[in-house]
This record gives sequence, structure tokens and C-alpha cells, in this order.
Amino acid sequence: MIPAAFLGLLAGSFLNVVAHRVPAGVPVTHPASRCPACGAPIRWRDNIPIVSWVLLRGRCRDCSSPISIRYPLVELTTALLFASTAAVIRLNWILPAYLWFVALTFVLSIVDLEHKRLPNRILYPGTIVGAVLLTIGAVAEGSLDAMPRALGGGAGYFALLLLVALAARGGFGMGDVKLAFVLGLFTAYRSWETLGVAVFAAFALGGVVSILLLVVGRARRKDTIPFGPWLVLGSWVAIAWGEPIAEWYLG
Repeated sequence: MIPAAFLGLLAGSFLNVVAHRVPAGVPVTHPASRCPACGAPIRWRDNIPIVSWVLLRGRCRDCSSPISIRYPLVELTTALLFASTAAVIRLNWILPAYLWFVALTFVLSIVDLEHKRLPNRILYPGTIVGAVLLTIGAVAEGSLDAMPRALGGGAGYFALLLLVALAARGGFGMGDVKLAFVLGLFTAYRSWETLGVAVFAAFALGGVVSILLLVVGRARRKDTIPFGPWLVLGSWVAIAWGEPIAEWYLG
């Protein structure tokens, strides 16, 4: 799990870049990272995950402008997610696919919470790469027979949320519908029960949070509340504990 956590720190640093640049329409690979306040290039020694932020005390080396705590928090959270994924999936050929899945869905959740949208520039290529990695892992593990179930789960979850979106008449984002395919793909690969728990958990979590926001006055009935993060969280819960939850419920 320690190597996975270290890889997560590096991945988290990149996810920060993706979450910041893609919604702004800026290429991810160039130009080099700069301070948004003074424009000074970020030196390599100031770009070490978590460590640099702590040593700089959360400020730019050149102009002393504050650097958001979001950056080390994303890096730390990604490390924890990668370590947890390695603990659940274990060391096998499927693990790279699930690490990719976690990174993809985490960065999409960040963007959705901040901008209330799920960019196709992240979702489309991320889904394709995830499907390819899952297929390669399934072949290497001798579990290729699980792929039809995974594809069926992705299509089924997509169709379900498409029906919800059509019924809601604009009150439900199409980004969530497209996200459902990759969520269904990776949860159904585990089992149908895992997919079922993912769907139930997503709507339960999203519903509870929406009600709480309305009760405490942080949202109004006509406000748009991002649903992508709860779809993602429901899938994470299902992948980690889906089958025991389903057995408990059905039993």
C-alpha cells in the first residue's frame, strides 16, 4: 500500500493541474506551472507534493501570495484513495485499472463541485483508457468473462440515468449520464450486487445531502446541486463494501 500511496501523491499533483486547467480551457501539458498572482514559474523543488507547500508555509516563494490548501489536500486525498484501492483490489493485473478509475472519478468530482459540470475533455478519454486498462487486466487475470457483465452494467447505469434526465426535463445533467457508464463498468466488473449498491448509495447520499443543504439554507429548491460526486462516492462505497452490504440486505 505504501508504493500505491506514493504513486497517489504524484497523481494528486497532476490532478490539481487537470482540475484547474481543463475548466479554464488551458492545455494540461503547457505552459509550465506559474504563480497565478505574480506569474513566476514554479521551481521543481517547490512542486514536491505536500512537502513544498509545508516548507513554503503555503505561500509563493517569489511574491508571498497564499497558495490554496486545496493543493496539498488533493494530493493527500489521492494518496489515501490509492492506498485504499490497493488494499481492496490487492496486487494484481486489475489494480492499475482501478487506480485509474479512482483518479478519473476524483478529479471529475473536484471539477463538478467547483464548476457544476463534468468536462468531456476529461470524461471521454478517461473512460476509454479505463475500459482498455480493465480489459487488459481481465485478460491477464483470466477473467475476461467478467467484461460482458461490466459492459452491460455500464450500459444499464447509463440508460437508467438517461431516463432520469429525460424525466427531470433539464433538472439532471447529461454529464452525470455519461459518467454513469464508467461507474457501471467498474462496479459491475466486480458483481451485479456491487452495481446495485452503487446505484442505491449514490441516490441515497445525493438525496440526504440535498435535503441537508436545503434545511440549513445553503441551497434553494431551484438551485443546481452537483450530483456527480455522490454518484462517484456511491461507486467507491460499493467497490469497497458492496457485496457484504448486498448480502446483509438480502439476508
